[in-house]
Amino acid sequence: MKKLRTIEMERLTVDEFKQADKLPLIVVLDDVRSMHNVGSVFRTGDAFRIEAVYLCGITSTPPMAEIHKTALGAEDSVTWKYFDTALQAVEALKADGYQVYSVEQAHGSTMLQNFTPINNNKYAVVLGNEVKGVHQEVIDASDGCLEIPQFGTKHSMNVSVTGGIIIWHFAKNIIL
Repeated sequence: MKKLRTIEMERLTVDEFKQADKLPLIVVLDDVRSMHNVGSVFRTGDAFRIEAVYLCGITSTPPMAEIHKTALGAEDSVTWKYFDTALQAVEALKADGYQVYSVEQAHGSTMLQNFTPINNNKYAVVLGNEVKGVHQEVIDASDGCLEIPQFGTKHSMNVSVTGGIIIWHFAKNIIL
C-alpha cells in the first residue's frame, strides 16, 4: 500500500461542498467552551457533510484562530448559525421538523447501538458543555437522549470525540 497524496483524494471545493447533498444532521453545541472542540466538530462535520453546526451560548463562533487551528478551514465549508441558548436552537429545529436528541447520560436514554436513524428524517444532536453537559431544559425539550456506552472508570468523553462517534453513527446508518 502507498499513502495517497492530497491531490489524489479528489476532495470537493468549498463551493462544491455547499452545493452537495448533505447528511440530514445538525450538531448543536450547548455552551461548549473549548474552541478546539468547536473546530474539531466542524472538521468532522465536513468529513461527513453534515447540514450545519449550531453554536449556542458561550460557544465561540468563527472566525477565531483557535477554531481554525483544529477545523483547518471546515468552518468555511460547514454552514453554522449562532443562538443565544441551545433551547432556542432546539425549538427552532423542532419547528422545522427535526427530531432532536441530546447526547447525555440520563434516565431513559437510548444506548447509541440501539438507535437506528431513519433515512429521509431530519435529525439534530445536542452536545453539551465539557463539565456540565447538556442543560436540563434542553434535555426536557429533546425527543430523547442518546448515550454512548462506556466501560472504564471515567463517566464522560471529550466533546469532539463524542461528536465524531455520533456523526459516524448517523452517517453509517443513513449514507453508507
